[in-house]
Amino acid sequence: MKRRSKWIVGAAFSALLIGGGTGIALATSAGDDNEKPITGPALEKASAAALAYTGGGEVTDSEAGDEEGYYEVEVTLDNGKQTDVHLDQDFKVLGSETDGADEPNDAE
Repeated sequence: MKRRSKWIVGAAFSALLIGGGTGIALATSAGDDNEKPITGPALEKASAAALAYTGGGEVTDSEAGDEEGYYEVEVTLDNGKQTDVHLDQDFKVLGSETDGADEPNDAE
């Protein structure tokens, strides 16, 4: 009887470890779910800077705390391409990346 109890406890412990590991893996793979959009007056300033840099288009997304800069503003251009404009905390353009382009563009 003791041997059977040990197997049951061992199996239950194993299932708990596997389930916990799966939960951690799912939580850390969320990635984009942790992005915070730019809001309020900062969104207005960031959008204006990004649109001035791209020469027009439509702001379709934003992110505060971007890895390439303090802010990131996604602009969909009139030709349908999307450009991510990276800004510092003073809304100065650091550079951009356009979908389909080989290299990121640096601000001049």
